[in-house]
Amino acid sequence: MVKTIVIILAVTIICQRLIELYIAKRNREFVIKLGAKEYGASHYYCFFVLHIGWMLGWIVECYISGWTLNRYWYIWSTLFLLAQLLRYWCIISLGYYWNTRILVISGIQPICCGPYRFFKHPNYMAVTLEILSVPLLCNAIFTALFASLCNAFLLKCIRIPEEEKAVYGQQQSLYSMK
Repeated sequence: MVKTIVIILAVTIICQRLIELYIAKRNREFVIKLGAKEYGASHYYCFFVLHIGWMLGWIVECYISGWTLNRYWYIWSTLFLLAQLLRYWCIISLGYYWNTRILVISGIQPICCGPYRFFKHPNYMAVTLEILSVPLLCNAIFTALFASLCNAFLLKCIRIPEEEKAVYGQQQSLYSMK
């Protein structure tokens, strides 16, 4: 039974990612036509490596542990579902401006509707919750910890600084010094 749940979850997440990549490609073409410039392209592949490793990691770890669910499966399932709601709220709120890449149109202010009214980086929060909750659901504790640490490093040290520099430019640097 657990093996079936894990397979359904894995297929669902793979389908989600493929649909999101399609949406991101479509949105990228749209904003490029509006004059968007891409930033941080050199680190983009790191997130592919992270997500593929994360996916393989929790599936393999679940297999090794004998296809068991965590006894607190309801907590991790709820956290996963909340992460999905938050992710799609972000996608809907940003519309054609949502992307997996850093694309900035000069002169346009950042969107401040939906979850962006409450959090600076809600999409990253959703991904962080997912990276933690899915492996824990399947008792893949090593994958949950390792992938979460890798994700935190990539976001804190590379992605978010690159994104804020692209969006706010010199202005952000001045705010950071205060």
